[in-house]
Amino acid sequence: MNTSDHTDHASVVTPVDHRTAVAAETARFVAAVKDADLATAVPGCPGWTLADLVKHTGSVQRWFSTLLLARIQEPPRKREVDLRLPEQEDGYADWLAESATVAADAFAATDPNLPMWAWGVDQHARFWARRMLFETLLHRTDAEFALGLRPAIDRPLAVDGIDEFLVNLPYATSFAPKVANLRGPDRTIRFQTTDADAAWLVRLRPDGFGLDTAHPTTDTADATVRGTAADLLLLVYGRLPYQADALAHDGDEHLLADWFANSAF
Repeated sequence: MNTSDHTDHASVVTPVDHRTAVAAETARFVAAVKDADLATAVPGCPGWTLADLVKHTGSVQRWFSTLLLARIQEPPRKREVDLRLPEQEDGYADWLAESATVAADAFAATDPNLPMWAWGVDQHARFWARRMLFETLLHRTDAEFALGLRPAIDRPLAVDGIDEFLVNLPYATSFAPKVANLRGPDRTIRFQTTDADAAWLVRLRPDGFGLDTAHPTTDTADATVRGTAADLLLLVYGRLPYQADALAHDGDEHLLADWFANSAF
């Protein structure tokens, strides 16, 4: 089933079952780190090791699951979760797999259309499943990059992930304060996929920014970045620079530099 009814800003988007995808992405993550040296540094998260990455991802899954089961209706005042983290790091991979089971149980007990507080746009339980998916997917790719692997990202997930990021970014200032710097005198940036019929037009205003959903593929943009959906997903999360060989860009270079200096989280 499709667990999201958000407005897609792409011409053609394959529906994504976020709940099922959390399990699949966690399984990929676990397979990557199962026999890896967890002291390995993670370039995508400076200062972190694979152990830190696994602990963070599993903790997020368990925290979001707690929020779902509590059916929260306002921002949580505390963040106390029984992580049940193993004392030894050699148990971390299995613990991450168990975290996905905790999440699956929370999903099964919660109607995705249930009204709930969320920090982003969609004030329903499904927000947390979608957010959990892209936390898990992104950090799965971080782990694979750290281990010298080239991550594969399913195209429908990549398209949905770009949309999820851009839709919610204006609301992320509580944990990504640089986002407040993203404003301008009616300036636009287009993100255009080269392998899917999808595009997003971000409009910066003097008081902030947001997606312009009317004509994202045809309106003139001050700057444009093009690439596969997978590479654009890595781009918006700061894992690829916009100057990377895999991407093409044109237009206002200063605008692009300013966006990417302040948008990643």
